[in-house]
Amino acid sequence: MEQIPFKIGERLREIRSTRQLTLDDAARLTGVSKPMLGQIERGQSSPTINVLWKISTGLRVPLSFFCRQREARYMVAGLEGGDVITEENGGMRAYPLFPFDPMRNVEAFYLEFDAGVRHNSLPHVAGVEEYVFLVQGALEMRIGERNVLLREKQSIRFEADIAHGYHNVSDGVCAAYNVIFYPNS
Repeated sequence: MEQIPFKIGERLREIRSTRQLTLDDAARLTGVSKPMLGQIERGQSSPTINVLWKISTGLRVPLSFFCRQREARYMVAGLEGGDVITEENGGMRAYPLFPFDPMRNVEAFYLEFDAGVRHNSLPHVAGVEEYVFLVQGALEMRIGERNVLLREKQSIRFEADIAHGYHNVSDGVCAAYNVIFYPNS
């Protein structure tokens, strides 16, 4: 399994090179410091999911761009042997299932939240829409100023260009699929 920090740094360097951006340019666009971006590129620092969201939002690329793998004619996704992004001291785990594909403008994750874990997500770019399909547990979603409780086998769709959050209100692990649709560029 390839290490996530190296893959993130490799992808960050790739997008900067393609767009002819300096580290100063990237720092200005993302709000992440130049030294931090340099450490991420060299694989010396592993960004939190919120820092990664800042980078992806500022550079206008999906989060999974940093975790993508080579595309095949079809792809079977699972959790075994895959990469994982952790947050909230490991209490939240995001498994990239289908990394961003520019032809489809979509990416998909499998999410797990330990009991009681809260995670706040920064707003995505305008036009981004998220779908959350709850498989196990109970998840309280905060979307802007509203709270919505999802129970097992319920789903929600929302415009994700506002602050939103996840709170596992069940006694055990909460699991969900998360599909993110991006507007056509």
